[in-house]
Amino acid sequence: MNGEQLLQGRKRKGWSQEKAAPRLGVSQPYLSLLERGVRRATPALARKAATVYGLTPAALPFDKRWDSVRPADENELASELASLGYPGLSYLKPRRGQKKNPAEVLLRALSAGDLDSRLVEALPWVVWKFPDMDWEWLTRAAKVHDLQNKLGYLTAVARGLAERAGEADKAALLRRREAELERSRLAREGTLCHDSLTAAERRWLRRHRTAEARRWRLLTDLAVEHLTHAA
Repeated sequence: MNGEQLLQGRKRKGWSQEKAAPRLGVSQPYLSLLERGVRRATPALARKAATVYGLTPAALPFDKRWDSVRPADENELASELASLGYPGLSYLKPRRGQKKNPAEVLLRALSAGDLDSRLVEALPWVVWKFPDMDWEWLTRAAKVHDLQNKLGYLTAVARGLAERAGEADKAALLRRREAELERSRLAREGTLCHDSLTAAERRWLRRHRTAEARRWRLLTDLAVEHLTHAA
């Protein structure tokens, strides 16, 4: 969490630094240093600020090293998606402190070789619902791990969700993000977290995938019209 996020969060509350500081457990002079970027918020303070100010999960701190990404565990991923508010997993009760930055959740999910289809269906929703996540970090990390085609396709599907919802500004933003990823699109064919597909399934998907999936060279039947939980 950077100083600008702290500043804007406080302003949205309509609080002075004197009013906000004790709620965050810091002094007013120290809060001033944080907001000006002279000091960096610790992970614990950043989480507290996100709660106190009611900030989006995209403001939550996370480890931005991408040299050794741990692929998502399905049970953990389901709980993390529920914590972010994904409607399709609303029956799960998120554990305390489970909520994670959506950029981190996405990268770990895309790093998994195989995921349950219900979890894969949630990923475009994450892109659609959190346009304020650290896109620069996410795209750089995706490129390091050759995941840009997966991220590009998710972004295309998320754009379709935005268009279906009548969110023209968000759709335009996602289209620009697609264009950024397009320049580094990989030539080799892959799957969308379903590496265990049989040869017969792969042949079927090559014939029946959407034009967007073909453009991003992915073997998947995921499409906007199938995402009933992302309405």
